[in-house]
Amino acid sequence: MLSKVLIANRGEIAVRIIRACRELGIRTVAVFSEADRGALHAQIADEAVCIGPAATKDSYLNINAILAACELTGADGVHPGFGFLSENAQFAKTCRRCGVAFVGPNAESIEIMGDKARAKDTMKKAGVPVVPGSDGIVRTLEEAYEIADGIGYPVMVKASAGGGGRGIRLVNDETELENAIVTARQEALQFFGNDEIYMEKFIVNPRHIEIQVLADQYGNVVHLGERDCSLQRRNQKVLEEAPSPVMTEELRARMGEAAVKAAKACGYWNAGTVEFLVDNSYNFYFMEMNTRIQVEHPITELVTGVDLVKQQLLIAGGEKLSFRQEDVRVSGHAIECRINAENPKFNFRPSPGKITALHLPGGPGVRIDSAVYQGYEITPYYDNMIAKLIAYAPDREQAIMKMKWALAEFLVEGVDTNIDFQLSLIRDPDFESANYDIGFLNRKNVMT
Repeated sequence: MLSKVLIANRGEIAVRIIRACRELGIRTVAVFSEADRGALHAQIADEAVCIGPAATKDSYLNINAILAACELTGADGVHPGFGFLSENAQFAKTCRRCGVAFVGPNAESIEIMGDKARAKDTMKKAGVPVVPGSDGIVRTLEEAYEIADGIGYPVMVKASAGGGGRGIRLVNDETELENAIVTARQEALQFFGNDEIYMEKFIVNPRHIEIQVLADQYGNVVHLGERDCSLQRRNQKVLEEAPSPVMTEELRARMGEAAVKAAKACGYWNAGTVEFLVDNSYNFYFMEMNTRIQVEHPITELVTGVDLVKQQLLIAGGEKLSFRQEDVRVSGHAIECRINAENPKFNFRPSPGKITALHLPGGPGVRIDSAVYQGYEITPYYDNMIAKLIAYAPDREQAIMKMKWALAEFLVEGVDTNIDFQLSLIRDPDFESANYDIGFLNRKNVMT
């Protein structure tokens, strides 16, 4: 068991990890930038260390500063949360080289799954269905034209080292291909320091379904059902629900089996998420694997009763999984809305500033994961998330009703928010009937 964990992150996920550590009797160390001196995670941890200026490269991405904080405080584990260094293989390697447990997978798994082209090849060899496309990296424009002609338009150009919707371009015909490759490479180089791209067939109007997996260091792997993450804006998730309203028991079993195969194929341990596209005929294709805890993990926790963050800490401490696949039960329905400081009327422009008044909803079946408080300042330096609002009920209809009332009760003053947008979305007849896919929010303005 780990005795002291440093949380190499900020915001609501840092607070979430601190609370999980408390329940396990693990002491905590928060790190914070100069801009985060008043942040909640820095106030509630057992210890807190300033690791640099506001810029992420000088603080939350500064491996040397984070490991120096480990040495200073005697932390024997590091939890990276999500974002920042959570999928940085070099960080995982350096932690272990310094004798600090990395609360996540081994570096080799991160490397395999972080390279999207390599990940796809690994999945093909493991028998996991993949989207037709290039065999690895596309090196030349001539090769790109040949591949596109072979699989047929439309196609997707994707950054191999991508994530978060960056470095992705849709190509409808050959006249768009060259420009898409150039811009995708430029964006990939800017955000990931790697301009390699690969290509896939574009699946028309799929759903985005992800399978949560847990694996220990002894080869035991289980899946915990699915999350439907199809409601996206510019490839960024807006609302998630579990279980998926279009899932069948047969499809869940097949996708769960494929996710377990994926984890085993790269020697994975800890928490991870295998993401799939599901077409209208219920064929599914591997998209990518996120080698970290996900933003939307609370909805899986609520429908399975498994605390994913605590499981991460136990696995990193060398514990075996305490349950098997047949022990996992999915019960009820959970919905998560991401509440952000942004203005939907102005193309979701970020809205930094001080929260002058705040009322968080509550009641049975309502969960808030947040790190804000009245007087808290949302800076322009980091993520503009205010909270994750989660509603849980025995079935989807009741969960939707609970979320409607929770959103209506959620009051924030001082900054613009997307609460009204989320309320319009949850009230939309197409959402209520589960008639949506990845392209839904691009086709429909739910606020009109």
